[in-house]
Amino acid sequence: MMNPFGNYLMQKLLEVCSEEQRTQILLMATEEPGQLVRISLNTHGTRVVQKLIETLKTRQQISLVISALEPGFLSLIKDLNGNHVVQRCLQCLRSEDNKFIFLASAKYCVDIATHQHGCCVLQRCISHSSGEYREKLVERISTNGLLLAQDAFGNYVVQFIFDLKIPSATSTLISQFEGHYAHLSSQKFSSHVVEKCLVVLNDESRSKIIQELLSTTHFERLLQDPHANYVVQTALRVSEGSLHNSLVEAIESHKALSRNSPYSKRILSQKLLKK
Repeated sequence: MMNPFGNYLMQKLLEVCSEEQRTQILLMATEEPGQLVRISLNTHGTRVVQKLIETLKTRQQISLVISALEPGFLSLIKDLNGNHVVQRCLQCLRSEDNKFIFLASAKYCVDIATHQHGCCVLQRCISHSSGEYREKLVERISTNGLLLAQDAFGNYVVQFIFDLKIPSATSTLISQFEGHYAHLSSQKFSSHVVEKCLVVLNDESRSKIIQELLSTTHFERLLQDPHANYVVQTALRVSEGSLHNSLVEAIESHKALSRNSPYSKRILSQKLLKK
């Protein structure tokens, strides 16, 4: 399974063997504790384990795989090769069989969401889960929204939750962000989350965000900030009426201070600066 050439033979065997033979292969691969996890983490072995999951038929086979993978879930989901095995389970097994993935993802959601590979698989977990498993996952992520929004990988998970448009999750996130929008706008990763808020939220919530940005005593700093200037540009694009006019006036009043900043120049050159 872990041989650069032998793994291709194993994949082909799994396609053509009988159920009894497949069970025999599986019993050998799970004979030692942690063995199937080690194979899954291997560059070549991961392909065989994925093929194995694709071809599982009987309850015994499925139970053997779940029992073997469950103890190593965290190392699998955070690994370059192992995460594909978890994703194959999500694609090929029933929701009830993937219960171990959904429960562990909720338990370790911050650890997984802030990881390069984990953040992608966590989004797949939400997409493939339903009912109480999905609710628990979304609730755990939303509760940690302020922390995750400021992370290099966690911010993608928060944006994903906003796109789902689940009222309770959106409300939980917004309540955490209130009073922090100026700070979040000035950070590389969370500035993307603020832009997402401005685009996907309803008019009332969008208005509150823009008003909070306008009321900050350091609004001119936002105009000159390498990240926040994009948030201001998005605010200009999505706002209308008196709110848009207030934004234009605030930008115009800081024109003299901002003219020398390469970042605020982007805003001042916008055609959107019209009432």
